[in-house]
Amino acid sequence: MKILITGAKGFVGKNLIAELLNRGLNELFEFDVDSDLTLLDKYTRECEFVFHLAGVNRPENKEDFMKGNFGFTSQLLDLLKKHHNKAPVLITSSIQATLDNPYGRSKKAGEDLLFTYSHETGSTVYVYRLPNIFGKWCRPNYNSAVATFCHNIAGNLPVQVSDPNIIMNLVYIDDVIVSFIDKLNQAGKTDQKTEYESVLPVHTSTLGEIVTLLNQFKESRTNLQLPDFGKPFIKKLYSTYLSYLPEDQFLYPLKMNIDDRGSFTEFLKTKDRGQVSINISRPHITKGNHWHHTKNEKFLVVSGKGVIRFRKIDTDEIIEYFVSGDKLEVVDIPVGYRHNIENISDTDLVTVMWVNEVFDKENPDTFYSEV
Repeated sequence: MKILITGAKGFVGKNLIAELLNRGLNELFEFDVDSDLTLLDKYTRECEFVFHLAGVNRPENKEDFMKGNFGFTSQLLDLLKKHHNKAPVLITSSIQATLDNPYGRSKKAGEDLLFTYSHETGSTVYVYRLPNIFGKWCRPNYNSAVATFCHNIAGNLPVQVSDPNIIMNLVYIDDVIVSFIDKLNQAGKTDQKTEYESVLPVHTSTLGEIVTLLNQFKESRTNLQLPDFGKPFIKKLYSTYLSYLPEDQFLYPLKMNIDDRGSFTEFLKTKDRGQVSINISRPHITKGNHWHHTKNEKFLVVSGKGVIRFRKIDTDEIIEYFVSGDKLEVVDIPVGYRHNIENISDTDLVTVMWVNEVFDKENPDTFYSEV
């Protein structure tokens, strides 16, 4: 399918094109403000679907709202008519189309124009009234508060929030793109449309809550506390935040607790899923020799060879499990068993250790006793 995308270099356009290519759709006609206008004549002759994403939202003059959001749409539709091309057209409008301001009026005019075009030609049209969109590749300091906050907080720049109680309704860019491509897959299967399309889910948050979350994301690189990814908005916002990290700051250090036996390093912590640490034991070193009431662990040796030994606190029987980085196997550490891990190789033994709770020095639930 030959697909025309106007506004191809914009935030939504870049994400849409990336996903279309992911799905093997590579006959893409990309058109943007700096494209040769003669190309639009060629593209409107050949295209089989139109994603009309181009628009103006922060012009130097108010008159340019109507020129960019109505005038160019009119030009695009006239060319489709000229070539008798009834390809479906999807246009991005805004929830501000209901407001009486220059931007809203220009968006509403573009919508009405598209519905009229549909009635005249029989072409299928999709009009999306979108709220704020957030996600990767959105330009900061332009028209997205989320993009600006992410950019500034990730780059150690100040953030200004005039009113933290302002409520924002937001949709995530990947959800937008999925909805758009669903319409592409329906091409030729639906009649002309007269109602507005929307993207789900819509996430609601205040500016203050967003800034608080973003600062928590930043702090997670030092306190190691992962956000609650069970909440869809937090999961999507965290992914968005990471996309704004300066390219020389992807790396961050961990505190390695080093002694003559090797090292122990905390990696990740969560409020309700415990924590993950990396344990390195030098050759022929034994670590552990303790047991727990409620705290339980999982050990995964990823390099070297070792043996994990257990002895129930009321018996003398020792149980052994031999482990190796050559064969990845998880060993559960049940409560009520003394346990240790010995490096039986001549190289370092590297073990990923998960425990069901973050370490609490006031209540460590760890009782030292030899296996």
